[in-house]
Amino acid sequence: MTIKIKIRAAALAVLLALMPSSFSLAADPGDGVIDLRLSSGGHQRVLYIAPASPRAALVMLPGGAGDVGLERDGDIRHGHNFLIRTRDAWVGKGYAVLIPDWVDRESLRGRRSSPEYAAIVNDLIAYARKQSSAPVFLLGTSQGSIAAANGAAHAQPGSLAGVILTESVSVLGGSHETVFDAGLADIRVPALVIANREDRCDVAPPDAAPTIGAAMIHSPDVQNIEVSGGVDRSKKACGSLTPHGYYGIEDKVVDIISAWIDRHLNTAR
Repeated sequence: MTIKIKIRAAALAVLLALMPSSFSLAADPGDGVIDLRLSSGGHQRVLYIAPASPRAALVMLPGGAGDVGLERDGDIRHGHNFLIRTRDAWVGKGYAVLIPDWVDRESLRGRRSSPEYAAIVNDLIAYARKQSSAPVFLLGTSQGSIAAANGAAHAQPGSLAGVILTESVSVLGGSHETVFDAGLADIRVPALVIANREDRCDVAPPDAAPTIGAAMIHSPDVQNIEVSGGVDRSKKACGSLTPHGYYGIEDKVVDIISAWIDRHLNTAR
């Protein structure tokens, strides 16, 4: 039996001494927190978690300011976002997960549709591809859908298998950018757009989802799926613990996205 344990080197000897002889310690190369060197010369802190043989790799792009609060030991200080709090569910379904923190401790609001951030997303895709031969998909939510669309629009040919946009920001708000600023017409990979009819976030109206899908005129396969439900535990309608963040219906949404990804795995290889 093998247990995968992330542990500081200083405690390794103690752990091995206390561990029963029937157990062994194994670590997968690439797992854990990495300060990824970017093509721009800077660094991006990311968390990479993967099963033994991932079926696909998901580059997850959360919303808000992008501040995940990723510590060197793998702790996450801000884990309410839909993508962050479901990370173990994705790994349990056989997917590798790559989660980036914000860059240089600066808010990503207003930056996700820029060429500079598209280059960062491409660096994330490249890192995921180095870890395994599994097809790579971009998965964004809320403000993160802007980043996912921008990354997909500027992805290197053959590097990306598909893009998933959930509760996408489509109305101008405080970030002064929407998914329509991210080059939707330049996306040339399969795309899934999900909207919750119960979403009351003013910058992500569910009625805009068909328009988002229609704007991806060069995608070979665009699918729009509407869901419903969710529980409201946040003070703001755009908060993570609301229908906007799929709070209370996480399993249903994860299953929908997983089924869509699985349908595209054969053509992605």
